[in-house]
Amino acid sequence: MKRSRINEIMAEAEEMIARHGFVLPPFARWSEAEFRRPEAAAIVERRCGWDITDYGEGRFDEMGLFLFTLRNGRLEDLRAGQGMCYAEKLLISRKDQLSPMHTHVIKAEDIINRGGATLAVELYGSDAEGAFDESAGGRVFCDGIARDFAPGEVLKLAPGESVTLMPGDWHAFWGEGGDVLIGEVSTVNDDETDNVFREPIGRFAEVEEDAPPRHLLVSDYASRL
Repeated sequence: MKRSRINEIMAEAEEMIARHGFVLPPFARWSEAEFRRPEAAAIVERRCGWDITDYGEGRFDEMGLFLFTLRNGRLEDLRAGQGMCYAEKLLISRKDQLSPMHTHVIKAEDIINRGGATLAVELYGSDAEGAFDESAGGRVFCDGIARDFAPGEVLKLAPGESVTLMPGDWHAFWGEGGDVLIGEVSTVNDDETDNVFREPIGRFAEVEEDAPPRHLLVSDYASRL
């Protein structure tokens, strides 16, 4: 993705987030120099901040996602069973923009429609080894109520509604009828290793530097800080 396009997506996301009355934390506006301060170490290490991906396919409008990691715990705490074992994100899924079929090995997550159009979530179950199984359904919780799903069933979440997904629940999602502001509340998030896609695609975009960054991406931290 061109950096100039990433900057445009950030600006559009900021406008949508503001329209829904959500305010991002102060580090959303930090300069590169501010991220280099010693007191910023935990934010960098836990990869909080801006995240825009086209899954390495170069078709963001058709397959992509905007994310902002608001807070994230440590895998060490999760393994120990105490401490900061949770994470929170804000996402934007655009109209008909696919976030492709995937699951997680560790992470359980609530996906919440925070506002906008309908959030469509396609679901499949796993086989005995946790691999994608096109013939498997399963059970999720929608706003605390158990719901069995058939393989390939598409949940339609209106604003305020949510679904709880466990490791092994394969899912894809998109905005139906318009753009959707999404909340994600989960166990500790590790985007480096805990995303398992049905198809062999990448989690992060490859960036072509044709403009200065509006804000750093979490994927910039390793190379720029």
